[in-house]
Amino acid sequence: MTETTDGDSIRIAFVCVQNAGRSQMAHAFARQELDARDLGNHLELVTGGTRPADHVHDVVVDSMADVGIDVSDRTPREVTFDEIQGSDYVITMGCSADDVCPAGWAGENRDWGLDDPDGRPADEVARIRDEIRERVSALFDELDADR
Repeated sequence: MTETTDGDSIRIAFVCVQNAGRSQMAHAFARQELDARDLGNHLELVTGGTRPADHVHDVVVDSMADVGIDVSDRTPREVTFDEIQGSDYVITMGCSADDVCPAGWAGENRDWGLDDPDGRPADEVARIRDEIRERVSALFDELDADR
């Protein structure tokens, strides 16, 4: 696992506007990867939104339950400037984190360009969920290869 230059663990932030769909799914899959790869001492996860919703979208809760992950107890939250500034990777979901990413920030920003699952039929949400799972796994593979 790649580590930051000061030896601290890597921080990955999954960010979207409402923190009620895509970023919640990404965070949940990243938690699974973190546990499966026993990387708890090497990696820190953050999730948040720039304008968080009141709750995780019901269609997202249902879709994640279909793959055995319970996100019903998650609450969307606002991501802070300090969390973004302290992150090595900021993964946005098809929306920008420009309003929270400071000028001169040294981390890497990746925009996954995913469709918003809110209000979509279950089969489309499942497609978005599966793409997020694949992207999270690929990100962990990449970071693990650099170890």
